Amino acid sequence: MLTSDEVRHIAQLARVGVTDAEVEQLREQLSNILEHFSALSQIDTESIPPTGHAVPLHNVFRDDVAEPSYSTEDILANAPRQEERSIRVRAVLEF
Repeated sequence: MLTSDEVRHIAQLARVGVTDAEVEQLREQLSNILEHFSALSQIDTESIPPTGHAVPLHNVFRDDVAEPSYSTEDILANAPRQEERSIRVRAVLEF
C-alpha cells in the first residue's frame, strides 16, 4: 500500500496539486492499480511470443505529397518576432 508521502511525491512529479482528501483517495486508487500490476506480473508469459499488436493493422493515411504553400516572406510578415528567417518565440521549457 502506498503511503501519503509517496502519493504527494507522485503528484509533485506529475505537477498536479492535491488536497489532503485527494491524497487519501489517490492513495487507495493507486495502491489498487499497483496490486493489479502485481497480479499480472505473476502470470507466466514465457511461451507467448511478443507481438506489436493483437490484430493486423494497416496505414489509413494518404501519401505525404508536397503541395504549394505560402512563401516564407508571407509567413514571416505576420510574425511578431523573427530571427534568421524563422519565427522567434519565448522559451517554454524549464531548465
